Amino acid sequence: MPEARGSAEAASSARPLVLPALDLDDLPDGVVVTDGDGAIADLNTAAERLLGRPRADLVGTALRRALPLQDTSGRRWWDVVQDSTRRPHGVDPDGHAERLLLLPGGTELLVTARFVRDGTGSLLRAVLALRTPDERRRAETDTTSLIATVAHELRSPLTSVKQFTASLLRRWDRFSDEQKRLMLSTVQADADRVSRLVGDLLDVARVDAGRLTVHRRPMDLAALVREHVDRLRMAGYDDERFELTVAPDLPELWADPDRMAQVVTNLVDNAVRHGAGTVVVTVAGGPPADGTGGWIVLTVDDNGDGVPAENRPYVFSKFWHGGARSGTGLGLYVTRGLVEAHGGDVDVDSAPTGGARFTVRLPAGEPVATAG
Repeated sequence: MPEARGSAEAASSARPLVLPALDLDDLPDGVVVTDGDGAIADLNTAAERLLGRPRADLVGTALRRALPLQDTSGRRWWDVVQDSTRRPHGVDPDGHAERLLLLPGGTELLVTARFVRDGTGSLLRAVLALRTPDERRRAETDTTSLIATVAHELRSPLTSVKQFTASLLRRWDRFSDEQKRLMLSTVQADADRVSRLVGDLLDVARVDAGRLTVHRRPMDLAALVREHVDRLRMAGYDDERFELTVAPDLPELWADPDRMAQVVTNLVDNAVRHGAGTVVVTVAGGPPADGTGGWIVLTVDDNGDGVPAENRPYVFSKFWHGGARSGTGLGLYVTRGLVEAHGGDVDVDSAPTGGARFTVRLPAGEPVATAG
């Protein structure tokens, strides 16, 4: 009996999964289907809701009358897309991607079209997807929020620069050399902060467009980390705030020093901001894989609250803050892009102290040139 049940289960698992036919009403967006003459053949409940008319009134009605859509230039959409001599840019004989169109009264709809034709080019049917611009407006709101955040992040250091330089210009002779040095050091630090922010914004655009480039050469990652930690100590952080461990006999690393400086700066500064305790930075080697030269592994531990496990998949997303609205939310997104551009990876986990641990793995050895 057990064998018979097992055979039945195996036969059952081998059967193809049969799903019920898709109903247009199952779709979240409005859908309108026309016949070859441009009359509405079918539509779903979402389309009825968007158009404010019942299905019974619309089926069989010419699309140009039922949906008197116009583009923002005042051209009647259906007539234009059907006339190849007046077809606007972005509309081909098979349809077009999402476009903003207007109904009488100014109601806005985002319309995507698919035209199905026969071998002679005659229209067999058109399928339209309709939705409101709410999602696009949400994206625009996110953009507006980013602009406001960036403006805030820029205003603080620029205000500091303006105040210090104005004071120095007005009362240069009244300040001691030590005071001048302190004020100029602050100006330099704020200028560096602005420069990093602008650099992050440019790199976000490059990552999004797939145009982020790196210029590899042999470099010492441990020395780069030491230099950055030394700068933080000179900026006023206690020596005890940092613990740096470098493994002996590290394999050679070919990477872009400027890009790696961005990675180190983002991760170490992030650890300093999110915990009052010791920031532990480790540079070690990883075992070779698939006959390669192994890995260089950079680990940065902070003493903060850590990142909950459910939030870790989102940490490297653009604009992610995890509830703390400090910074632009771009640093870790750029960091991931820079690391992946080197053929490496970065992830977040829990540190032994309970804070966050960021681990960067970079392929060691000279990169293999690819043909073409």
